[in-house]
Amino acid sequence: MPLILAGVGCILLFGKRDRFESFLVGARQGLETAVHLLPTLCALIVGISMLNASGAVEWLSKLLSPIFGLIGVPEEILPFLLTRPFSGSASTASFVELLENVGADSFAGLCASVIFATSDTMVYIISVYFSSVGIKHSRSAFPIATAVMLFCIFFSCFLCRLWFF
Repeated sequence: MPLILAGVGCILLFGKRDRFESFLVGARQGLETAVHLLPTLCALIVGISMLNASGAVEWLSKLLSPIFGLIGVPEEILPFLLTRPFSGSASTASFVELLENVGADSFAGLCASVIFATSDTMVYIISVYFSSVGIKHSRSAFPIATAVMLFCIFFSCFLCRLWFF
């Protein structure tokens, strides 16, 4: 690692290109991308706030608990699972609340920990990445990502049951 850092430093110092100009071009492009992403991010934040404030997460958790119970997913983690695809901060708050209520060593706590560590905010990523490159219709990205996330939830709970319980 030190050799890589030293090599990069030598290239920067002794290269013939103007590195500061390259930095300025990259910073300008980054700022333009951030400005184009602002409306998407605002819409996501407003939508997530409305979802949490409306009580829809609790209602959906009660509605889906029998279905998820059949495939081995503990019902305690459903509020976390419903917020995870949309918001990192909301799902982190749900995750912390879950661990405080059921404990980190419980089956629900272990399942949520594995899912938290191995998943990401699907809707956020799809909307931000697609809007940053100008794609208006994501076609099958959302249904495929949803199917993969559902499989990963089931598989995470299956592995936790297999290894820890």
